[in-house]
Amino acid sequence: MHDFRQVDVFSSARLRGNPVAVVHDAGEVDDATMQTFARWTNLSETTFLLPPTDPAADYRLRIFTPFAELPFAGHPTIGSAHAWLEAGGVPARDDRVVQECAAGLVMLRRGGRLAFSAPPLVRSGPVADADVAAVVDAIGLDPADVLEAAWVDNGPGWMGLLVRDADLVLSLEPDFSRLHEDVGVVGLREDGDTACEVRAFCPAGSGITEDPVTGSLNAGLAQWLAGRVLPAAYVAAQGTAIGRAGRVHVEVVGEDIWVGGDAQTVVRGTVSLP
Repeated sequence: MHDFRQVDVFSSARLRGNPVAVVHDAGEVDDATMQTFARWTNLSETTFLLPPTDPAADYRLRIFTPFAELPFAGHPTIGSAHAWLEAGGVPARDDRVVQECAAGLVMLRRGGRLAFSAPPLVRSGPVADADVAAVVDAIGLDPADVLEAAWVDNGPGWMGLLVRDADLVLSLEPDFSRLHEDVGVVGLREDGDTACEVRAFCPAGSGITEDPVTGSLNAGLAQWLAGRVLPAAYVAAQGTAIGRAGRVHVEVVGEDIWVGGDAQTVVRGTVSLP
């Protein structure tokens, strides 16, 4: 039996963020069982907490979608750190938690809310015109409404599109069967408590077609746009179009970009894995 938590991430409104399933003390769980359980939970991500192999880390994390393991993902990072601390985990430093995952070491800042330091992009720079055109067509955009496009991939594979405004982002109705890239769309908002609206679209067959609130995407978008198109500190809204109330808090501090959000445990218990 393993302790188990399901944590709602990136919203202060209960059940309005993005849930992640977290299995504790999973050092003896094999890869096939991890993938089978992640498929069974049917959440965008399920994570497994293990002892670290790097002496600089407080714990090791493995992250699975229903179909594959990911090297890094944002809301699972915050949700799993929350679960680890809540279960009595004691970090080596009072103000920091260090997570080991397939993408390397990820630093989390403690305080009013957990925030992770955006990991380096594994793919960046301009997107080929043909690739932009295919995505624009699939998600129902007018090409004239796309202001900029760039790869903002820190593991999951994101293409970023900056479009005319937040209202346009909310109006999109993608044809997921024609989408062949994971794409994040961002539009600026002129007033209110958030600086922009974000949506994350994934191809049909990927397990989830629109991710409610996406830490990895927002980290990549911040590395691309913060301090240039967006302020150096801002709050992004995500999930509005699908009934969520996601809020992602971004702050540039020196060379670091911190991506944070609220987290609260909704389900707590034990799970029996074969």
